[in-house]
Amino acid sequence: MVSPVYRADASVAELVQRLVTVLESITPHFEILLVDDRSPDDSWARIRELAASEPRVRGLRLSRNFGQHRAITAGLDACRGEWVVVMDCDLQDRPEEIPALLAEARRGYDFVLARRANRQDSWGKKMLSRLFYRVLSYLTETPQDPAVANFGIYHRKVVAAVLAMRESIRYFPTMVRWVGFRAGYLPVMHAGRAAGRSSYGLSQRLRLGLDILLANSDKPLRLTIKFGLLLSGGAFLFVPITLLRYWTGQIDQPGYTSLIISIWFFSGLLLSVLGMVGLYIGKTFEQVKNRPLYIVDEEVAGA
Repeated sequence: MVSPVYRADASVAELVQRLVTVLESITPHFEILLVDDRSPDDSWARIRELAASEPRVRGLRLSRNFGQHRAITAGLDACRGEWVVVMDCDLQDRPEEIPALLAEARRGYDFVLARRANRQDSWGKKMLSRLFYRVLSYLTETPQDPAVANFGIYHRKVVAAVLAMRESIRYFPTMVRWVGFRAGYLPVMHAGRAAGRSSYGLSQRLRLGLDILLANSDKPLRLTIKFGLLLSGGAFLFVPITLLRYWTGQIDQPGYTSLIISIWFFSGLLLSVLGMVGLYIGKTFEQVKNRPLYIVDEEVAGA
């Protein structure tokens, strides 16, 4: 089991206790891998205490905050099981759903994703999520389900396929869908947060959303070309209006007509395309630097 941990000092102990109870009912051979994404609270101290008291708990602490999906990658790199559960640490993903996910996977699926039937999130967060997934579905031309997030159970071959993708912009749900294999879905109950509130603010969500869109689709480039052509087409429509005003004497300034037409045409065509191309070049620059996806600062394992 892999869980990224951030600002969870109040909930991580309950998470481990419930996981141990659930997993022991399935098999005595399991591990709980908690990845501290350099949380500013006492999450790492709690993880160390839990590893000292429970031998099946392992902890990784990253050298800085790399983000939730890189923390998941660190956990997947370190995990050893044939079946791997990925879930958030805030207890909105209920550990009690794991046996049902495993039973569904054993019906012949390579991974089973939990579909949150009754999301216990704010109205604004749910609306923003629906809007984002609708845009992502349009740009990637692949159906996306806003009720599905990280929570699910994955066979080792699915984990290996995801880990083979070492691009710097990481979003676990879309990467899992991209690798293919036989996918199952299971409706699950979604709980409210055990403590605190989400560490993702609006600006962080927007930045992550933009990164995901740029990393998974080149359609924005094609759309900017169409947009530039549309603006240029508007300039062509503006040409006869401007010429008519010139011929009827409403414009008496020499060079005004040609100047305005040129500005409309080339500004619309160039600026809209260059802006989007610049974003893609920036993301390509990030990738070609080939920096590690994460750096582990400390590791602790149960005695």
